[in-house]
Amino acid sequence: MAFLWLISCLAFVSAASAQGCGTSEIKPVISGYARIVNGEEAVPHSWPWQVSLQQSNGFHFCGGSLINENWVVTAAHCNVMTSHKVIAGEHDKGSFNTAENVQTLKPAKVFTHPQWNPSTINNDISLIKLASPARLSATVSPVCLAASSDVYAPGMKCVTSGWGLLRYSAINTPNKLQQASLPLLSNEECKTHWGSSISDVMICAGGAGATSCMGDSGGPLVCEKDNAWTLVGIVSWGSSRCSTTTPAVYARVTELRSWVDQILAAN
Repeated sequence: MAFLWLISCLAFVSAASAQGCGTSEIKPVISGYARIVNGEEAVPHSWPWQVSLQQSNGFHFCGGSLINENWVVTAAHCNVMTSHKVIAGEHDKGSFNTAENVQTLKPAKVFTHPQWNPSTINNDISLIKLASPARLSATVSPVCLAASSDVYAPGMKCVTSGWGLLRYSAINTPNKLQQASLPLLSNEECKTHWGSSISDVMICAGGAGATSCMGDSGGPLVCEKDNAWTLVGIVSWGSSRCSTTTPAVYARVTELRSWVDQILAAN
């Protein structure tokens, strides 16, 4: 078992339209829904909630998802600090031109789940409160959060995105945002690959030719529900070699939603 970032050293649903979450003015085009490893380049800005978490020198180390103009959700194991940068509205992180109109945001505070356990990788979620709100636009907008009562059935095709490695032995992460369509697995199916490492606060996807890899950590696994994209998983861990025949493991948002609501309400 390996954190997806280790080798790289550093990867509101029914009223979705009313809340303005989970919709993209620039429509995604997904093969097989119709690298990440064996993924494809995303249509620029078609996942407008995707953020890049970067060190002060611009090194991308994790992904995240904007859930409203003041908050980003990511993985606890990304170890986000207030000295890091949250980059919104980016597609090509190698581009230094101003065409992308990216927003460089600063974390004011980071809240990590009190039951986060680095040994079991349970409750792998952190919330970043931004020092100033993101400006919502065609290229920056929030994803919907899965409700505690939502059910996402095994076999459902969902999508993960990120700037993670295209293969585990790659030196650098890609500049352009990648995406992959992945089927959800039941936890029972997932245990045939990972055994007792799989807990109720995890959800598995993939094992069908594409996968998340180092650098994708903290980023989104989204499923379409009621015509809106909903955050169902947070890239957490998986095969140390980013095997495309082994499912990757994500923090299960339905099980963590109540904690998210508590933190947002209190802050």
